[in-house]
Amino acid sequence: MAQAHPKPALRPFLPADVPILAAIFAASIQELTGDDYSEAQQDAWMAAAETEEFGKRLASDLTLIATLDGSPVGFASLRGTDHIRMLYVHPAVGRRGIATMLVDALEKLAGGRGATALTVDASDTAQSFFAKRGYTAQQRNSVTMNDEWLANTTMKKTLGAAQ
Repeated sequence: MAQAHPKPALRPFLPADVPILAAIFAASIQELTGDDYSEAQQDAWMAAAETEEFGKRLASDLTLIATLDGSPVGFASLRGTDHIRMLYVHPAVGRRGIATMLVDALEKLAGGRGATALTVDASDTAQSFFAKRGYTAQQRNSVTMNDEWLANTTMKKTLGAAQ
């Protein structure tokens, strides 16, 4: 019996992934964050993918790639043992469990590395996703990107035996 949608898979980040991940990053921001951030804020945020630093951050973190039929459709990164730095899924494949699969994997990896809790600086758009997963707001933050101020919320989840 044919599947309605291909089953997503995970694989590690490769340096050759940077251009496609930059495109996923930009598409996600452009198409999903408009209710929470102005166009100028979105442009400033998306510009982060146009720098060499973007690829260096992906390479320095533990970055996982979600694929459908072998093509990258999302990614997430764990900085150190206990901080989710990035989580982006292409809007064309939204609501198919890809973000959940990525965060599930990061939570398991963090626990395996000895972390007892995991934090994330969640965008206003992503905050409800993390709240549904048991992350609680710790503090509001304002960060500057290319002369624009963007707000996010540091959220924390205690990792337990259920992970």
